[in-house]
Amino acid sequence: MAAALLWAAHGMAAAQSVERGRSVYAAHCSSCHSVNVHGDGPAHAGVVGRRAGALKDFDPSPALQRSKILWTRATLKAWLTNPEALIPGQGMDYQLDDAQGREDVVAYLATLKRLR
Repeated sequence: MAAALLWAAHGMAAAQSVERGRSVYAAHCSSCHSVNVHGDGPAHAGVVGRRAGALKDFDPSPALQRSKILWTRATLKAWLTNPEALIPGQGMDYQLDDAQGREDVVAYLATLKRLR
């Protein structure tokens, strides 16, 4: 019984949470990014499904422009794990070490639709 409860608790903790992602984003990403306004980093509205370095009103690093990477849930998780490993020469000097935090941030980012 105790093993089943531990397994269930672990399974619940591993599920993605948009609300936790919003909180992690605010704590770890918002010093350089926001949803709709560019800062040191690009705005994140509509990031899922967008090509890296493709925003017309933001000047990304040449490495991002050359990368041809499409931002999917998988590529965003890889980016947050180690941006330099995914795109050598890119300009972001931060990685999110917590795997659950990455899952949650990506779940949150997937909800951000680009404003028209």
